[in-house]
Amino acid sequence: MEKHGILIKNDIINAFINERTSFTHLYLPQQFDYQLHLIPGAEQCFSTLEFLYCKTNVDEPVFIGLTEICKSIKGLELYIEKYNNNYGIVDLIKSQRKLCNVHFKTEDQYANDSFCKILENSLMKHSNTIQYFKMTKPLITNILSSFMNLKILELVGKFKFRNIKWNCLESLSLPFLQILRASSVPITSLISIIENTSGHLIEINIYRTSHNEINNKRIIQAIYQNCPNLLYLKILFRNTSSNELENLLIKCKHLNGLFLIISDLLVSFNWDNLFNVLTRSPIGLFKFKFSYYYREINLNSLELFFDNWNGRHPMLLQMISRKITSNLGFYLLLEKYKTKGIIQKFDYNTWFEHSFKDFEWI
Repeated sequence: MEKHGILIKNDIINAFINERTSFTHLYLPQQFDYQLHLIPGAEQCFSTLEFLYCKTNVDEPVFIGLTEICKSIKGLELYIEKYNNNYGIVDLIKSQRKLCNVHFKTEDQYANDSFCKILENSLMKHSNTIQYFKMTKPLITNILSSFMNLKILELVGKFKFRNIKWNCLESLSLPFLQILRASSVPITSLISIIENTSGHLIEINIYRTSHNEINNKRIIQAIYQNCPNLLYLKILFRNTSSNELENLLIKCKHLNGLFLIISDLLVSFNWDNLFNVLTRSPIGLFKFKFSYYYREINLNSLELFFDNWNGRHPMLLQMISRKITSNLGFYLLLEKYKTKGIIQKFDYNTWFEHSFKDFEWI
């Protein structure tokens, strides 16, 4: 039976790989051991490969074969295993002509440091061409500082990694960075990154990064002092940061979409204060999202916000709460101001059900 299964697998692979086929994307399953380069027509098939997803425990001969025939990979998504990593991936990375997009992913905090160090250093050849980089745990080396043309940086810290140090972000200067997305990463590291950009940031998305009132002020200050061209912002907002938010709305005149995660766990949130600030938004800002968890939004505050918005561009509004409210007055209020033309479109959903993207107002 096992031999029969192998024959079927061989037939399937051979049916797809021939001189008449050309692949641009390749996804290799875990512990893949089929030596693709030995199949007749493989060179024609994979010589134009532009994207590769694989795990680092793919058999060594597979990496060796791909290194021989693949030179045009631009995007690499690599899942780093804790054990049984094969160093052939290092040569494959070095052999590419122009690597632009890199994603290092791991589910284990204790991935092999010696392997990771060699893997990270293999990117040095592409330091001038890498424009997108994503990682799920801190790097061992300072290779990130060499990506001088980096435009998009995604930092996705796993929840269980929250106490580890992100030393690779210290004193990091990325002058051409345009998009910063971060989850479960120390807020002080993000402040440092923002302060060491050159005004090109147009999108900042910070999520699941708990911090105190002082650092909430600091991160907002860093944004309005260094990001004059900002278009989209998602950030935690605390009661005590109203002055900083107002300064941000003054300095970031091109802001197009604002997503505020409301901090309402320990104290009741001052919606009046927030909405009063938002009515002084730049003329181009009319897309809002509010995410709140523990307490329902104050309807009197919301109604005053809508009244003060009269005469401005109708707003696109989305609210995300822990559970759907049963307050009929909430829905009647929204319909009232939608009829008046204050609200152009409204969406209301829970944390667990919303399907729209962070900066998407449908």
